[in-house]
Amino acid sequence: MIPYASNTRTRRNLKALADAGWRILVTPENPVPPSGAGFGIDNGAWGAFKRQVPFDGNAFASLVERHGAAADFVIVPDIVAGGRESLEFSRSWLPRLIHIRNLLLPVQDAMDVREVSALLHSWPRVGVFLGGSTEYKLRTMYGWGMVAHSMCRWYHVGRVNTARRIRLALEAGADSIDGTSATMYSCTLPMLDSACRQPDRKSTR
Repeated sequence: MIPYASNTRTRRNLKALADAGWRILVTPENPVPPSGAGFGIDNGAWGAFKRQVPFDGNAFASLVERHGAAADFVIVPDIVAGGRESLEFSRSWLPRLIHIRNLLLPVQDAMDVREVSALLHSWPRVGVFLGGSTEYKLRTMYGWGMVAHSMCRWYHVGRVNTARRIRLALEAGADSIDGTSATMYSCTLPMLDSACRQPDRKSTR
């Protein structure tokens, strides 16, 4: 399982992450990937939601234009807590991102598994990004992992900031995770990194 940490300009934290082999998740608010580091692109919707500002589609599109070809994946724009409306919003962005080799569709509270599965069948290079509320994430993590891997798609779990949640993501078959804890508090990195290095349990599902 590949861990990603939120981007930062703090050199000490970036060095600690690089030494541990963690990759970086860049956003429109912090869009410059650290030199030499593997990275994914987040759409910035969660950050905009927390700051109570509108999602900046232009900033996201600009980030994808500059760095999308080199990114491990790009998370398709969504609407936080938007349910079916979010799914339709993400669907509207897919044609604009068709040139990206690995896209992740955010799933969250109130989304219908059948509708998501139908969209994935129509877009063979799209994987699953598990967002949503904490309760929803914990309740559905294993199920969305089954959906993703039954279709041979990448499965990423967002906002994973504790060793317990890392273990749950491993058990659910996550291919990658992201979180802010290792970025903000480098002292938590050894514990989180150790949890990520536990044996992969996909084969036991």
